[in-house]
Amino acid sequence: MRRGLGGLIDLLLPRLCPICRAANLTSASAECCADCSAQVRPLPAGCCSRCALPFVADAGSSHRCAACLREPPPYSHVYAAGLYDGSLKRALQLFKYSGAVDLDRFLAGLLTPLLSCLKGDEILVPVPLHPRRLRRRSYNQSLLLARVLARNLQISLDRALLRRIAATPSQQGLDARQRAVNLQGAFRCQARLAGETLLVIDDVMTTGATLSACSRALLEAGAGRVDVAVVARSPRHGTG
Repeated sequence: MRRGLGGLIDLLLPRLCPICRAANLTSASAECCADCSAQVRPLPAGCCSRCALPFVADAGSSHRCAACLREPPPYSHVYAAGLYDGSLKRALQLFKYSGAVDLDRFLAGLLTPLLSCLKGDEILVPVPLHPRRLRRRSYNQSLLLARVLARNLQISLDRALLRRIAATPSQQGLDARQRAVNLQGAFRCQARLAGETLLVIDDVMTTGATLSACSRALLEAGAGRVDVAVVARSPRHGTG
């Protein structure tokens, strides 16, 4: 009876793709339409082995980029599901700025297979929002992603370990150095750590300034290793 009722509802009120808002979803389990899903570009094999920055000439090699060789970031590795463009960029913008919280399963689902190599003793740590920004937005998109990932991977999540203590201006339009200066002292770890392996979760990585600031705060508190997982990686170290 429940399946029949669900079928009737889908017939009378067909679900629209949450990304393009045009195509009907033909499957009850589909999170987006086939066209939008096909436009998600995975991260190329040729990218930095430390920060996952895609190389301009993709020869399939994986080595450190010039920036990571010159100044190694505090995190050890970045997992990224795709490039920040096309339908993935649209989905993340809707998710982050337009209240499309129903995209959390789709976006976290893109990242889940990459994290299947985890041992299980890692702790997920979402990038926190300052309370003022959280009140304006009403939700933290990084926490929503981390919750789905914790369920999918059956590993621990600590939503309160990291706190944003400075209400810094928006990062949009700033270059890498300006972003790093903007975030100095912006995060604080709320507990003394004892060598734990932590995985910081965020939606998008551009210059890496935010994730570096989070990682640094956790390492200074005693973390043994900090890795990063993001749904999308910007194809350049710019201001995107």
